[in-house]
Amino acid sequence: MAKVSYIDIDPELEPNYWKGLQSCDRYIFSRVGKKVSFLSRKRVWRIGQRSLFGLCADQWNPLSEEEKNAWSEAGSVINMVGWHLFIQDLAARRASGLEGLAIPSLLHQSWIGQLSIKEPASELEIVQIHPRNYYVKEPIPNKRASYRPELVTEDLSLPFTLGLNYCADLEEVASGSFARFLARFWYSYQGENLYHDLIIPLEYQTDWTSAEDTLSVLETIGIRYDLYFHLYNVRGDLWIDNLRAEHSGQNWARDSVCRNIAESYTRAFYQVPANWSAITAPEGAAYASVYKDFNN
Repeated sequence: MAKVSYIDIDPELEPNYWKGLQSCDRYIFSRVGKKVSFLSRKRVWRIGQRSLFGLCADQWNPLSEEEKNAWSEAGSVINMVGWHLFIQDLAARRASGLEGLAIPSLLHQSWIGQLSIKEPASELEIVQIHPRNYYVKEPIPNKRASYRPELVTEDLSLPFTLGLNYCADLEEVASGSFARFLARFWYSYQGENLYHDLIIPLEYQTDWTSAEDTLSVLETIGIRYDLYFHLYNVRGDLWIDNLRAEHSGQNWARDSVCRNIAESYTRAFYQVPANWSAITAPEGAAYASVYKDFNN
């Protein structure tokens, strides 16, 4: 098969060229492929059978105004329309093998993060880095399912508010145990590199609750910070959602709604740091995004 690295098309031929062809992999193994512009009736029917929109509409329409308003209020927490949150939640629920409908909550929505520690492990620590400059995976405006690496400059400024919503089912297995969510600030003062931890202690046994703390002053200007979850000498499960690392009028926590806390990036997005990376994760300790019905 012939391989072509570059072609020069006459301008008058370009419209016809792109009518039948499209660029596929835009980054590493770039190629040109056939554009599927016509779908047979059979294929349209199959696509419709895979879609959940019909099911979502059938489940949404009978809801009372009060129930729909509850979904709208829950969606407003994460800047989503109630109907969109309902679709997302129902799709996640069916993907997890659960029937029925969820009860909308202001403290957690659809996918949530789960940190789990089972025998023989008794510790789990993960980090989300926040240097001054880093890349994120951003959608390309007006292009469906297309993304690009986007360079972000995060100039740390105070006050800084750290917060989360969480639910815990943990038990102590040895003395000196703790569970905490923290931001570690790196700053320089009189020629020394110093660190300050803003710590939110997490309860071992609690239904969904919200917690936050604020750092207003450092001895000098902060250089950067990182976010950590650290569970030590405990076993069980911690569920998290709606993470907040707010400064400069913005929430800088990546994947704050915990859609995929274990996501890492490769190929064209290799320079994008993972949402969360393991520092200490022995056998029996794990973290991932899950869907869980807390009402059953």
